[in-house]
Formats: sequence, structure tokens, C-alpha cells
Amino acid sequence: MSKSAFSRETKRVGALRRYDVLDTPSEASFDRITRLASGYFDVPIALVSLIDEHRQWFKSRQGLDVSATPREIAFCAHAIQQDDVMIVSDALADPRFAENPLVTENPNIRFYAGAPLRTHDGYNLGTLCVIDREPRDLTEQQQAVLKDLASLVVDELELRLYGLQAFEELEENQREQVELKRLAWIDPLTGVYNRRYLAEVSEKEFNRSRRYTRPISFMMIDIDKFKLINDQYGHAGGDSVLIAFAELARKLLREQDCFGRFGGEEFLVILPETTSDEAARVAERIRAEASGSTFQAGDSGVAITVSIGISTIDDRDADLAACLKRADQALYQAKAAGRNTVISSDSPAEQQQQPIQAIPAA
Repeated sequence: MSKSAFSRETKRVGALRRYDVLDTPSEASFDRITRLASGYFDVPIALVSLIDEHRQWFKSRQGLDVSATPREIAFCAHAIQQDDVMIVSDALADPRFAENPLVTENPNIRFYAGAPLRTHDGYNLGTLCVIDREPRDLTEQQQAVLKDLASLVVDELELRLYGLQAFEELEENQREQVELKRLAWIDPLTGVYNRRYLAEVSEKEFNRSRRYTRPISFMMIDIDKFKLINDQYGHAGGDSVLIAFAELARKLLREQDCFGRFGGEEFLVILPETTSDEAARVAERIRAEASGSTFQAGDSGVAITVSIGISTIDDRDADLAACLKRADQALYQAKAAGRNTVISSDSPAEQQQQPIQAIPAA
């Protein structure tokens, strides 16, 4: 094969592969065409044959059991080399095919007519072919019909390609929409939810809790004396602490809990189906883990504490804002009580956790 012929064949196979049709299941649109061809030409075999580097593969077949044959024995491999219908009236009398196993053995081809499947950019992908076990010929009118049917096959390939491209574009658009939503919902520094998303989920979960008379709790968390961390280690060091704490807290929460950065060094946790006592246990676990951990701020290790305020929905709450306000007030009380403390707005004063001595930054 010459260099130019090799280049042309490489482009032809590339054109075939862009349709992403090889080795796909049968499709009614192609089978209708081969049934029409078999009936119109009164032949036992009709095929949509596609030629790749090594084989002819049948996208649709009538009267043949195999799905592919080697390219070197394929009649269609010859048919794609020309622009018009290729007719072999009697294969036994044609030196190209007389000893071909497809002629001397099953399916015992004697007559073959194949119309190239020519793309809009001029590549012959394969053929629509009709086959008989008896010698015969085609009239000019029959040849014209075979070419028309081959054009229908190409149209179906184009429609199929268009459908695949449209589906891929839809998937890509959906991925982009998901990514846009993610960017709109996620705090870029810590990777947890942002205030906008927390507001949406809080409202939805609060209303659901009201509708079905189910408990829901909210937890406001503040990193104690965070300004001192920023002053001592710079904003990059403070950012590192925020990221590390967010990761710690997220690991301690349940899958159904919603955790995010409410602003600055303050975080909010939405705890559906959670009573005040259950929320207090979760909060205490976070407080204890935070005070027992060392967080990196540049090259330095930093010890932190957190203060936590909790509220649980009850009849006092006319709306979500009222419930969140109680959590914020409980957080303020925790900080006023000495920090490193958990306080619930729903517990009597004597049951609230006593202030714990704050751990100074290392």
C-alpha cells in the first residue's frame, strides 16, 4: 500500500470510528433497511457491513448467522474501493472470488451486489449489500434502489451520531450545572458548605420538622480567640487552622448532618431528627476532639478550643430565625462562660456544662 493510500485508509477508518457504532447491538432502524433490501431484491442475505482495519462487521444482517468475517475475504472490502455499486454476477466465474471460502463454503455466495456507505465528507465506511446463492444480475433501476437504501443507512448513522453527540452534550451540560451548583454551595477555603447553602437546607429541614412534628437541632461553633491565631501566625496560618478544624468536625458528624462555614471562624451544623440531649453529645465530642488536637499553622503546631451553642426546635420558635437566634445566644453564653464550652439553650442553667479552662495557643 502506497503512503498516500495508507493515509487515506487511516482517515477512512477514523471516519468510521467517529460514529462509535462498531460492536454495538442490533438496532431496528438498520434492521428495517436490510429486511426491505432482502424482500425487494428477493435474496436470502442482506447486510449492513462496516469495514475496519481487520474485518467486516455487520451492524445489521438478514439470513446470516456470523457477525463478522476477516477483511481479506470480504467482498465488501473490494466494494468500498469504488463509488458505484459493485456487482459480482457469478462469483465462481470471477477470478477475485472463485476460491474465496465464502464462495466455496457456507454461505456459498454466487451473486453479490454492494453499494458503498459514503459519508458526507467522502469516506466509504462499508456497504449495504445483497447476496444470493444463485448467479444473477441487477437492472439499472435495481442498482438505483440499492444506492438509495445505502443512503438511508448513512442517514441512520448520521442520526445515530447526532443522538450520541446530543446525549454527550446533555451530560456535559448536566455536569457543568452540578459543578456550578457545587461552586455556589461550597466554601472555597474549607471545602464544606457555605452560608448560602446552609440557609437553604436550614429552612427546608426546619419546615419539614414542623410539618411532621420531628426534632431538629442546630449547633453554632466558634473557634475561640481566632484573631490571636491570625495575629500570631498570619492569615495563611489561620486559614490552615480553619481547614483542619472543618475536616475534623466533618468526620465526627453523621452522614445526614449538614455542616458548613457560617462566616469567618464560625460554623453551623444542622442535625435533623436530633433531640437537644443527642445534639449536646455530638457537640461535646467535637469540643473534646478539637481541644485534644494540634493544628498546623505554617511550621507551627497550634492548640485551639471551640465554643458551641445549641438550640432545638420548640414552640417558642415562630420561624427558623428564632431557632437560630437561640443557638447564637447559647454560643455567646458559652464564650462568656470562659470558652471551650458547650451550652444548650434548651437546658436549665444547672444542667448546662460548666466552663472549661481554655487551652492557650501553642
